[in-house]
Amino acid sequence: MGDPKRQRKKYETPRFPWRRDVLEEELKLLGLYGLRNKHELWRHETILSKFRGNARSLIGKSLEERKKMEIELLVRLKKLGVLQETAVLDNVLDLTVEDILERRLQTIVFRKGLAKTIYQARQLVIHGHVNIGDQRVTVPSYIVPREKEELVAYTPGSQLTDPNHPLRQEIPVAVSTETRDLEAKEGEA
Repeated sequence: MGDPKRQRKKYETPRFPWRRDVLEEELKLLGLYGLRNKHELWRHETILSKFRGNARSLIGKSLEERKKMEIELLVRLKKLGVLQETAVLDNVLDLTVEDILERRLQTIVFRKGLAKTIYQARQLVIHGHVNIGDQRVTVPSYIVPREKEELVAYTPGSQLTDPNHPLRQEIPVAVSTETRDLEAKEGEA
């Protein structure tokens, strides 16, 4: 069991950490999602790896063995909002780390237009200016379930609830990644 005071590592590092393509991809994701360091990225990659590993192990089992565990895995991922409602077990293997990073509270605050930048979204969350329903959440990497996504808003006691607050002036609604990708493809054509 170990010492309860000692924190355990919650991530696995890359097998080849000094490959140029791996480093560039990690830096791109750090900037795009406003992550503090690579440990945050590796933690989400490990979470994804465990989901995908569970799906791979279920595919190899017989039909009656895998039925219950498959439903549990799919329901959990659908609740988190990582998968669509019509998804099947094969869709779990197609997940990427971006799918997990899009469900983070910091990203959702930015995408909803509550902050001007992804870094400002992180700051607002850490300083306690963001609620999910009636609960104040100060962890930027909190994975927001799909049913609670609409409840993300400023904390009622926060100064940011005032529409005339300087941070709220001219906050454009962030463009979703799908819209951005479509616009980029149209621009190339």
